[in-house]
Amino acid sequence: MLNTLLPILLFAALGLAALGALRRVNMWRRGRPSKVNLIGGLLAMPKRYMVDLHHVVARDKYIANTHVATAGGAVASLVLAILVHGFGLHNRILGYALLLMSAVMFVGAIFVYLRRRNPPARLSKGPWMRLPKSLLAFSASFFLVTLPVAGILPENFGGWLLAAILGVGVLWGVSELLFGMTWGGPMKHAFAGALHLAWHRRAERFGGGRSTGLKPLDLNDPTAPLGVEKPKDFTWNQLLGFDACVQCGKCEAACPAFAAGQPLNPKKLIQDMVVGLAGGTDAKFAGSPYPGKPVGEHGGNPHQPIVNGLVDAETLWSCTTCRACVEECPMMIEHVDAIVDMRRHLTLEKGATPNKGAEVLENLIATDNPGGFAPGGRMNWAADLNLNLLSEKKSTDVLFWVGDGAFDMRNQRTLRAFVKVLKAANIDFAVLGLEERDSGDVARRLGDEATFQLLAKRNIQTLGKYSFNRIVTCDPHSFHVLKNEYGAFDGNYLVQHHSTYLAEIIDAGALNLGQHKGDSVTYHDPCYLGRYNGEYEAPRQVLRALGIEVKEMQRSGFRSRCCGGGGGAPITDIPGKQRIPDMRMEDIRETGAELVAVGCPQCTAMLEGVVEPRPVIKDIAELVADALLEDAAPSKPAASVKREPAEVH
Repeated sequence: MLNTLLPILLFAALGLAALGALRRVNMWRRGRPSKVNLIGGLLAMPKRYMVDLHHVVARDKYIANTHVATAGGAVASLVLAILVHGFGLHNRILGYALLLMSAVMFVGAIFVYLRRRNPPARLSKGPWMRLPKSLLAFSASFFLVTLPVAGILPENFGGWLLAAILGVGVLWGVSELLFGMTWGGPMKHAFAGALHLAWHRRAERFGGGRSTGLKPLDLNDPTAPLGVEKPKDFTWNQLLGFDACVQCGKCEAACPAFAAGQPLNPKKLIQDMVVGLAGGTDAKFAGSPYPGKPVGEHGGNPHQPIVNGLVDAETLWSCTTCRACVEECPMMIEHVDAIVDMRRHLTLEKGATPNKGAEVLENLIATDNPGGFAPGGRMNWAADLNLNLLSEKKSTDVLFWVGDGAFDMRNQRTLRAFVKVLKAANIDFAVLGLEERDSGDVARRLGDEATFQLLAKRNIQTLGKYSFNRIVTCDPHSFHVLKNEYGAFDGNYLVQHHSTYLAEIIDAGALNLGQHKGDSVTYHDPCYLGRYNGEYEAPRQVLRALGIEVKEMQRSGFRSRCCGGGGGAPITDIPGKQRIPDMRMEDIRETGAELVAVGCPQCTAMLEGVVEPRPVIKDIAELVADALLEDAAPSKPAASVKREPAEVH
């Protein structure tokens, strides 16, 4: 009976899976075109799955081992089951191989079941709760029906009753693994996820690479949409990426806005895009809702506007663009790209940037800085420092990119401290002075691609007049756009964050430093230095050179909690149950540190905005300047050494 039934079940499920695959492919193709290497991506997919993806999954050892056993066992069992029971290759070696793989899968499924007995809040429930039972049914049924093939039990053992029970088990298992994989269900991520890895919109992320710069809009193409209004305005491989979501909730657990009670949950946002891809409502979503917004009130389809249909505008404006969600996602989905794409439509087409957003964008156009300060005051902070202007020197080793912190009295202390260090090390450096404009970071994150490109092209034109070896800045946001986003407009430079450059000149022996005395110190990793650019080690190296033993926060390195200052979040100012910087300050207080070392003007502003009593906040440049020995022998010029960023986990 089983010899007749199993091939029918297997090939029927495969046929239905193929039809489902065609249906899903047609849904993805509703998106806009995107150039990818189709064949090359497919060939690279196994390595991307087994190395790059598993590098992220391996951060949770329990799930990593469970995933290897379950997924590896399932793939091998499925292939062997088709050979043995589909094509009737009743070979003992194949039989024993299928027994082994189904046993491995069964063990993995047990661990999935144990995890689901008391699941973390971030995990989606609903259909996902049946998944371990389906995996157990599949692996146990195929193990038992394969025993006669391996010669362990006689043919037709157990009679018709057992055969019927096993047939039901096989039907249950193959329905979940094959039919559900392409028609929708917990296993959908296996099919969509594999193709997502093959045709990822940021193929540079694989093989140890990094790709974090936003993709530019072609503002010269009158037919190109200005951002994303409807689901079909995403590129087809973005839609594919949304469909690959496994609903593990790692993004939800990492999101500072969600933790603060703002109306954003990255996992639900991606699932809302899936709803928009197929059409429907969010009523069946079985995870955590957006804080303050019940499930069941949103819906849409590929051809309807997303905002006020699938999501509310304040959900998009809650994002700090910290990339914690992207960093944690085991399927390597690009949440931030999607959010900024939708913001672009709201800003460029609707003029709907909330709170002070419109004012800031108007200031950037009128005064080249977000605060609306008179451009002529950009160098007031250095009136007594006698700095070299690049317009006079024409050529220099280091171009010090000051940033808009020049207009902020608190950040001026950091800038002056860094200048003091550069002079102590006899560095050949200059500034642009009044020729410098805002880097465009805030405009771009608020969705104003036009203003960003205007500022970027003006800055690139200015930089093109001069000769310099590197740009160094104290602002990770300027560092990021200069390094990773100006290249799309032919602005290619060696750009360094000041912590990286400080580590270099300290290594070269160019500074005479004493030791930090007194306060215990913790270090806050800026998002745009760490997660965006992989620089975790240099700031810590500088602190060690000052004799500081960093008291690490539980959330540090690539898991550092955002301060709440990025992505224009302080400008859009979406309310929640608590403030993100207050949560970060609690992380700091848990270390017992009396001083927080930072490397970002936004982080300084956000953390110093927390009500006292709290630890003192100091930039790394200030700590180095404080440690300079004034009466020491003159420094030797720093050798030019290029450091590669190293991650701290």
